[in-house]
Formats: sequence, C-alpha cells, structure tokens
Amino acid sequence: MTAPAIASPGQASGLTESEAARRLAASGPNEVTSERSVRLHSRILAQLRDPLITVLLGAVALTLAIGDHPDAVVIALVIAVNTAVGVAQEIRADNAVAALSALSAPHARVLRDGAVRDLPAADVVPGDVLRLGEGDIVAADAELAEATALLLDESMLTGESVPVDKAGGDALSAGTVVVRGRGVATVTATGSGSALGRIAALLDTRREPTPLQRRLAALGRVLAVVALSLCVLVFALGLVRGLPPGTMAVTAISLAVAAVPESLPAVVTLALALGARRMVARHALVRRLPAVETLGSVSVLATDKTGTLTEGRMVVQHVWTLRVRAELSGVGYEPVGEVLVDGRPATEDELRPVRELLTAAALCNDATLRPPDPAPSDARWTALGDPMEAALLAAAAKAGCPAQAALSASRPRIAEVPFDSLRRRMTTLHTTAHGRVLVCTKGAPEAVLDPAVLAAGPDALAEARRQAARLAERGYRVLAVASRVRDEVPDPVTAAETRLTLLGLVALSDPPKPHAAATLAACRAAGITPVLITGDHPATARAVASGVALLGDRGESDGQVITGADVAAGRVADLTAVPVFARTDPQQKVDIVQAWRAAGAVTAMTGDGVNDGPALHRADIGVAMGARGTEVARQAADLVLTDDELSTVVAAVEEGRRVYDNIRRFLVYGMAGGAAEILVMLAGPLLGLPLPLRAGQILWINLLTHGLTGVAMGAEPAAPGTMRRPPRPPDQHILGGGAWQRLLLLAAVVTTVTLGAALAARTLGLPWQSVLFLALLAAQLGVVLGLRARLLTRQNPFLPLSVLASALLAAAALYVPFLSSVLETEPLGWTGIALAAVCAPGGFVAARLVRTAFRRTG
Repeated sequence: MTAPAIASPGQASGLTESEAARRLAASGPNEVTSERSVRLHSRILAQLRDPLITVLLGAVALTLAIGDHPDAVVIALVIAVNTAVGVAQEIRADNAVAALSALSAPHARVLRDGAVRDLPAADVVPGDVLRLGEGDIVAADAELAEATALLLDESMLTGESVPVDKAGGDALSAGTVVVRGRGVATVTATGSGSALGRIAALLDTRREPTPLQRRLAALGRVLAVVALSLCVLVFALGLVRGLPPGTMAVTAISLAVAAVPESLPAVVTLALALGARRMVARHALVRRLPAVETLGSVSVLATDKTGTLTEGRMVVQHVWTLRVRAELSGVGYEPVGEVLVDGRPATEDELRPVRELLTAAALCNDATLRPPDPAPSDARWTALGDPMEAALLAAAAKAGCPAQAALSASRPRIAEVPFDSLRRRMTTLHTTAHGRVLVCTKGAPEAVLDPAVLAAGPDALAEARRQAARLAERGYRVLAVASRVRDEVPDPVTAAETRLTLLGLVALSDPPKPHAAATLAACRAAGITPVLITGDHPATARAVASGVALLGDRGESDGQVITGADVAAGRVADLTAVPVFARTDPQQKVDIVQAWRAAGAVTAMTGDGVNDGPALHRADIGVAMGARGTEVARQAADLVLTDDELSTVVAAVEEGRRVYDNIRRFLVYGMAGGAAEILVMLAGPLLGLPLPLRAGQILWINLLTHGLTGVAMGAEPAAPGTMRRPPRPPDQHILGGGAWQRLLLLAAVVTTVTLGAALAARTLGLPWQSVLFLALLAAQLGVVLGLRARLLTRQNPFLPLSVLASALLAAAALYVPFLSSVLETEPLGWTGIALAAVCAPGGFVAARLVRTAFRRTG
C-alpha cells in the first residue's frame, strides 16, 4: 500500500514503534498477494475427480442399477472415507508448507526509535527508514536518501542482467538485490502496492508437484493399466464360470481400485511436508519441498570455512608492524584485554603504531559492537555485521583507541570503495580536523601488499609478505592495513588506493568447532564427500582442513589445496579430486559445483554471502546460514541452517533419507497387498473357490490397509544404519534397489497363506470366504509390522495403534450386524479366527526375512 505521507528521508530516528504499529494496522502487512486458500468444497471435488474414485462412483451407479444395495453402501462408504482422509491429509500438508513459508520469510534492517532493528519484512510500513547493505533484498518500494557506491541487481523485475548504480533520490523497487555498497532509503509503498506486488498479482501461484510426485504419478498410470488389464481378465473368467455379469463387473472395478495404492500421492505430500517440519525442530529450515527428497541423495557436501567449520567468532591475537610485534588477550567480542609485547604490557611507544593500525581498521569498518543485555545471566557482547570487522573493533578498544562513535564524529566518512570478492580490499575516506582527507585501506595481504597500492620499498614488502605467510600457515586469517593523508578526494575514488603507507598486519583466529571433525567423519560414513571451498589464504585453508581431519595424512601432499587462480587457469585436470580450494571467487565456486554435478554427484553447497548466490543456485541443494548469512543467500537457498551448524546438514540428510525410505516402504506394502488381492481373485477359482472376495470386502480391506496403516508408515523413524550407507543414486527407480523383488515375494507369500487358510476352512466346513477376508487383512497387517526398520521403537506409536484399529474394524465387519450385512460376511468361531490369525505371523516373518535378504543385495 502507498503511504499518504512519507517521513522525511533525513529523519534521524526513524518511526516510533507506536507510529509503525498504527501504519501497519492501516496499510496491512508488507506481503504480496498470497496464494488463495482452497475452499473445502473445492478440495472435495478435486478428490472426487480422481480417476479411481470416478470409477468407484460408476460402480455405485452400477450396483444400484442391478439392485445390489449392500455393495452400493460399502462402495459409497469407502468413497466417503477415502475422500475425507484425502482432504484431511491435503489440509495438513498445506498447513505444514504454509508454516515453513512463514518461517523462511525475508527480514529487513529498519531504523525505529533511533535504533537499527532486524524485523520480518512483513512488518515494514510506509515511512520506515531502511538500512541497506551488500546482500540485502530491498523489502519494499523506497526512495533513496543516502547512497555509497550502491549497486542493485534489478534483473528479477526488468530482466536486465547488468546491475544498476543508484544515487540519492533514486527510486528502489521491492525485491531487488544490493550487490555492492550501502544505502539509506525511506519506504514509499508496501505489499500489493509495490512493484513486486503488482507483478505477483499477475503470476500463477499454483504449487507444482515435486519430482518424486511426478515419478510416482507416472508409476501410478502404469500400475493402473496393468491392474485394469488383470481385472478385465478376472471379469472374463467370472463370466466363463457363469457368474452374473453385474456382480463380476462390480468385483472387477473394486479389485482395480484396491490394486493401486491411490492414497500414495497424499501420503507422499504429507511425508515431505511433515519431514520438512521435523527438520525445523533440528534447526534446518526447508524453503522448497523438493529439497526434502533430494537431500537423501546428497553425495558431495561443499562447505565454506568461517562459521561453518570454525567458530565464526573471530579474535585479533597478533598485530605486526614494521616497528613492533604485539599480542592481544581477551575472548569473543568483549572489548576487554591487554596488548602484550614479549609477554609484558606494551609501553606507550610500542602502543603508538599498534593504535595507528587499529584506528585505521576501526575507521575502515561497517560493523557494530553491541553491549550485553543485563537481563540474561550469560549475556555477552555481540556483533552486528561482519565478524572479522567486529573483532577489529574489539581489538581497537583493547588498545585504547577512541570509541567508534568518537572516531566517526572526529573523522566522518565522506567516500568509500566497498569490499568485493574480486578486489579483496575495502577503502574508506574521511575528513580530518585540518580539512584534509584520510584514506584507510584493509584487505587480503596479496591485495594490499602490492607495489601499485603501497609506497613501501621492496624489502619492506618482502618482509610483510613473509610475515603474512608465516601467520597464515599457523591457521590465522591475515589482513593488511594501510593509510595515507591526501589533500582532496580523487576522481574516481579508487584512485585513492595508491601510494599508501603500510601500517602492518592483523592476525585473527577463528578456531575449528569442537565437533567439526566428527561431523565430517559422519559425512564420510554416510558416503558423502566433504569439500572445503573458501576465500581465505591457502595456508589458512590447509591449517583448518588439517585441524578438522579433512586432509588427514595427505595434508602435506601436493594437489590437496588448490587456489582459485589454478582453477581459472585450467591447471587442475580433475576438480573432483581436490578436497580443499582457497582464494576462490564466485565463478570458480560455480565451476567446482558444476564439475561434481557433471561427474554424477548430487551436491549440497553452503554459503552466507551475496557472492555465494550463483553457487547456491547451481548446487542441487543450496544451504544458507540463517544467523550470519545475507538475505540474498537465505532466499537463494533450498535449506537454511538456523544454528549455522554443519552437523545440521547431516541431520537434514538423515531426515531426507528417512522420508524417502518410508515412501518406498509404503509403496512396497501397498503394492504387495494389491498384487496379492489380484492373485487371490485369479488363483482362487482354479482351486475351487468360485468368488474368493466380494466387491465390498475388497474395498474394506483396501480402506483399512492403505488408509489407516499406510498413512502411519510415513512417520516411521530412520533405520539404525541410515547414515552408514552410501546415498541412493539420483536416477534410481522408485522401485529399484531390491524394492520390486520384495514386493513380488511378499505378494506371493500373502497370496499363499491366505488361500491356504481359505482352503483349510472349506475342508473343515467353515465359511471360507469370511476366513479368506480376515486372513488377507491379517497377513497384510503382519507385513506392515514386519517392514518396520526399528521393530520395537516407541517413536511412532501411530503404526501399532493403526494396526490395532484395523484389526478391530476387521472384527466389526464380521460381528457388527450392519457391517456383516453390507459386506456379506459371516461370524467366525475360534477355529476360523485361528486359521485367519495364523496368516499375520506368516506375513510378519516373510517381511522380516525378505527385508533382511534384500537389504544385503539391494
């Protein structure tokens, strides 16, 4: 919505919280037109339009036409129950997906009551003051008040691939991406009134099926053709035996419906959605539903270093200048510590070059340190912005440099050249008290220790490079800092990066996380190859990789750590043979991911910066850091780690494998039961059982097996060895890996024990059809328990409860007069019950044996 009155762009404190709440109530949330909710009657009609349900509706009409009212009642009841279950599953899945969408909504930095706040983008209102930085997504249409080297990617609105420079007074559109620089803007329109909202109103928001759902739909069509062909054969054989055509037609239709697991699409959707919800509980937020199924196939995990393998809480430990070498004490971002030289507190003369260096580093800085909240007992200083820049601010405070606010007041920033992944350095320009211009530069040693940048002599440059290499080899992240005083701001500003004075080097530590090595070992045990891709110095990358056992005993071997320059020059014959890449740029990350994909691997790529976006898009699974990642990375990813822990990716892979295994298990169970019902109907007459099952009985069995127990199978926990086996091949058929063998063998066993029970009942003079009905249901319930990966687990009580409920409803079909009448069953005595019940352990034992046998071979 467009604001009737916009706050002044120069407003220093932004809106007050009370004014923002009033505007939010007036304008509504900053959301584009959301997907319209499907009404209940539309859901019901969609279920009734299902081809199999349509066939059943035809069967109802046929049974009524021939006067077979009991079967008509049963078929109508099955339609009603199947429709209700389908609608309920669809609503539950939609609710789960909607909840995930809400959790993954973008955020924005807004100035409220004089303080910068991180808010959900939906809470942004007209008149809000936005703070924009590299990697941010513009939350709403806005007018730019201040801009510093601001470059925006507007391709998602205009289709123009070249980023656009922005200056004060320019209009910004919602949904565009800050590629470089900083800006302050005042919101002019939100929600459907924004440019993004107007475009979204024209889009088709219907949710596309996942790849797995499409494969299963294709399989369902094949199964339907096969089942219908066999049912036509059953119908023809019945006519040959002189059975009424109407009866055989209804029986054949019912058999066709029972043979195909029609609840499979709903089970799959629900399993994927609830799997995604379970991942949230394990700190992994799925942004796209197909990612759940893809996770189970991940075979390569490409990870960055800072904050993923390492703690991500940097601390300056060493400062090197041409005059003094110093160490700094202290932990975290606490601005408390000492500057030590040779183990003793530094003198004032020794502190002078250290302060000069750290003052320049604090000026060339966009981070902010936040003091602890007095309420929590374990409160610590926290950082807003880049962890490395925050560590420089803490070090400056330890050295006794002026506070950040005082530095900004005495030497205000007037221009800057922002850091980017290609230049690897950042430069800011400030006015001094004498009206001159102070230039401050910091960056990677190879980007700053350059004769084109520094005015230092060759000996000083060589010594600085030696020191930088020595510190990097010890695992430190090294920055070079330089400065110069000029008379005026050059044009272009980048010309300021010449003839600078080298102030020294800063070494920051970022130790590996305690469990990083164990996480990588778990990856290898699961058949996942870990690869480190970082922008850091090769020596730093090698040190960290060795510390987390990524290189192992090969750490000193040639070719284990490769630089981006080697990749760009084509000096690496096989990128998939390299475990560690250093000094990589965004295109080289894409090349590495693409090389693995071309080799047939399924890749997961972690990232947190705007420059990681292309690689996150190219990988099969893009993984973004939720706490320290940029908004661009989070929105480009398929998976967001809310705890920034690499071990969460491993947990998500396990969840993906569990979901896929459960879907395959349901498919084997459902199709084995359907095949057994067809085989019973085909083989029964050959053994002297004229019409083994009536239409209503077939549908009742189908309802209790596919409906209750089938849905409960989707909540089964992961098998004990899930993460000790290699990932499934991405092109493996849904019934590959031994599934179709298990299906056929189980169908044969269920058919055999069921017909055996019926033949024994006929020999004893018992109502054999009722015995066969109960035996077929008991055998399938035995199979579903036998297929459990964890036999006695308590993690999924719904499965045994659903089996118990199915057994009770089977008994009701025999002993409740109304059901017995419409299903045409007869009550059984203890002998008949025993004959049927013995089929349950038969199905159970067969499932356990078959599962074990094909677990070894398939």
